[in-house]
Formats: sequence, C-alpha cells, structure tokens
Amino acid sequence: MSWVFDATPLIYLAKADRLGVIEALDEPRVVPEAVYREVVTTGVEQGYDDARRIERAVEDGLVDVVAVDTDDSTVATRLAQHPGLSDAAVLGCADARDAVAAMDESAGRSAAEVEDVETRGTAYVVLAAVRDGALSTVEGRDAIDAMIDHGWYVAPDVYTKIVGKLESFE
Repeated sequence: MSWVFDATPLIYLAKADRLGVIEALDEPRVVPEAVYREVVTTGVEQGYDDARRIERAVEDGLVDVVAVDTDDSTVATRLAQHPGLSDAAVLGCADARDAVAAMDESAGRSAAEVEDVETRGTAYVVLAAVRDGALSTVEGRDAIDAMIDHGWYVAPDVYTKIVGKLESFE
C-alpha cells in the first residue's frame, strides 16, 4: 500500500522530531508538489525548523515529491469545485495511486469518505511505528505528547483511545 501525505502529519511529526516513523509505512510514500510548496518552500522562507526537517526527509528519500495532474483525476476535478477544501491534490493523488491519504482535517477526511479514498491520521502513523517495532511504547507516547505540546489537536476521548492502543502493544 502506498501513502500520500497532507501537510498536518508532516508538520507535527517534524515538530516532534519524529519524521522517521514514516519509514515503518510501506513505500512509496509521497507528498504532492502543492503540499511540499505549502509546507517546505513557504515554511523555510518563514524560518520554521519543522520545514527544514521535512526538506531533509525529502532529500534523504523518506518521502518523494510528486506532480499531481488534477486534469486526469475525476476526484480532484470534483473536489476542486469546493474552494474551501484544500486537500484536493492529496485526495486526487491518493485516488490515482490507489493509496492511503495521511491526513487529519475532518473536512478532507469527510471528502475522502464520499470519494471512497482511504485515510489514516497522524496518530495511526505513530501507532503503526510502535506496532511494527520502530518505536517503543514509551517513544510512541512521547511522540504523541510532543506533537500535542507543539499544537497538534486531539480530542481528549481520542487521546485516551490512542494511549489505550499504545498500552495494548506492551
């Protein structure tokens, strides 16, 4: 299974200095050019450390930047008609590649559900790394907590479920 990353998972994994957890996921792992420009190009210009971490992850081959031809994607074409939805490139790319869209935003996940595009969130990426032995349970909890400390939002009931899942791996 391949993966297409939206901005939020990349940003918060980078802020927590845990981008390496992405290695636990199957390849290919890609980021659309539009997301790269938003996260890295603009982020580096504004001096964000997480943008530099993501830039290095791309340079090191952890994720690849890909062009997304929205003209050939009926999903992207339909989603482009909704100006408030910023995830058209991610969902169009995931649809074209039969990939999982790694994203957290509820609007994007709702659109993905309508378009029958599979999604997983940032927490899933961390949990998969713990499940697969790339992180210990403690490191997984530390990663989740570090992301929250850097502004990643997770509802309290969802946090409780994440911690419970982490504990089930012990």
